[in-house]
Amino acid sequence: MDASTVAISLLNGVSYGLLLFMLSSGLTLIFSMMGVLNFAHASFYMLGAYLGYAVARHTGFWWGLLAAPLLVGAVGAGFEKFCLRKVHKFGHVPELLVTFGLSYVMLEAVQLVWGRGAMDFGPPPALQGPLFTLIDSSRDGLGVVAGLAAPAFCKSAVAEITLRCTQFPAMRGFMMAVALLMLVSVWLLLTRTRIGLVIQAALTHPDAVESLGHNVPRVFMLVFGGGAALAGLAGVIGGSAFVTEPGMAAAVGSIIFVVVVVGGLGSLAGAFLASLLIGVLQTFAVAIDASLLNAFQALGLTLTPQSIGYPLWKVTLSEATPILPYLLQVLMLVLRPKGLLGTREG
Repeated sequence: MDASTVAISLLNGVSYGLLLFMLSSGLTLIFSMMGVLNFAHASFYMLGAYLGYAVARHTGFWWGLLAAPLLVGAVGAGFEKFCLRKVHKFGHVPELLVTFGLSYVMLEAVQLVWGRGAMDFGPPPALQGPLFTLIDSSRDGLGVVAGLAAPAFCKSAVAEITLRCTQFPAMRGFMMAVALLMLVSVWLLLTRTRIGLVIQAALTHPDAVESLGHNVPRVFMLVFGGGAALAGLAGVIGGSAFVTEPGMAAAVGSIIFVVVVVGGLGSLAGAFLASLLIGVLQTFAVAIDASLLNAFQALGLTLTPQSIGYPLWKVTLSEATPILPYLLQVLMLVLRPKGLLGTREG
């Protein structure tokens, strides 16, 4: 691959990884604070996209970006208070079942209101077009031009010099900025504020926190609502950057659990690293046009098509991209069950 392809693939991988982090951060927060694995978390992501679309139709994208997470957070808080809290005392299995049921209820509700087709939900004019253009010159190497490069920058008058221009969308840059801001904000909230201290203490010493005058059930309700709101925020950004349709929850639902397991159950920093790892891994696998046989041979394994079976040897890395996160999860569970930075056993 040439330098511009490597650079753009790396940026696309990081942006996709940061979207995964926006999704998994809420799930990690809920699990680390409450010990609940929320099977409906991806459905909150889907609901955020649809609510953002509904608000944006009348008031614009930016109001949708603000309102949708608040609405999704309110739905999550209400669910915790009236449903999840009732089954919490019975253990993890009832919690999993009730959140699993919620995911189906939300899917059917979305299809009932908005239908089964994709919505026309795109980024605002300010985020349309390229953030910058990479110019790969055979003589001068890589160069960067802000926004859309003029045609003169991408066409050489000298036959011996080849130029290649590659654009990086502004929406992906915005996605990266929001994800990093979310990481810093959540970290500061949990480690540098009184609210964060109360939240963490409520998990390990609920009786002591209750005796100090804090309402522990309300704390857990706010934590669950906050985690749902983070998923709703990711939904608005992911829905406008990619596609808003009922299948978007199923498309990312299993991946975010892979992120949480690989990063370490309950570790926000681990979820961040795992998201970047999976995003870059999948993006480069798509960009590399090589068969599995070539990949094995590059690792020094002398294999023939007959030894690994036909037609498996013809499968390319891009075709195997969807299973790579799950292979990584299996390796992590075998080699390091706690995950990259986790403290709990898988």
